[in-house]
Amino acid sequence: MKAEVVPDQYDERTYCLYSTDASTVYGLSAFGLLLLSQVVVNGVTRCLCFGKGLVSATSSTTCAIFFFVFSWLSFLGAEACLLAGSAKNAYHTKYRGIFGGEDISCATLRKGVFAAGAALTLLSLMGSVFYYWAHSRADTGGWQKHRNEGVGMTEQPPEFGKV
Repeated sequence: MKAEVVPDQYDERTYCLYSTDASTVYGLSAFGLLLLSQVVVNGVTRCLCFGKGLVSATSSTTCAIFFFVFSWLSFLGAEACLLAGSAKNAYHTKYRGIFGGEDISCATLRKGVFAAGAALTLLSLMGSVFYYWAHSRADTGGWQKHRNEGVGMTEQPPEFGKV
């Protein structure tokens, strides 16, 4: 985004004229989608509060707790960056000369804010995936082989075996 100082046509004040930029919409869209993904993951796992395997102290439970905290911290950081970047990008003061601040610059948003938001979004995604994996593993007690389950269509009753 670029800005330039232009004179006001009605008085002798100047204002900052900003070029159009779609990053505000992209930032708010990313904010909403990241919020939705965090709600879905925590809704499916019931926010680490319930489950039979989470009562026991196993390594899967420890991993689930670690990745739960990690995903929430990176989620909050990403949401803060995306929301602050979008708000700062959308809010630009029009007049520079009202309060005698003639040497105030037309500040634009640094691209690093959205880059930090994107990096923290990726970390939140990875943390959520590993949290879900560790939670499901702790909740089921690990991967178990199931035997003698199913419909039982291949078993022959004993009375049909006698001829």
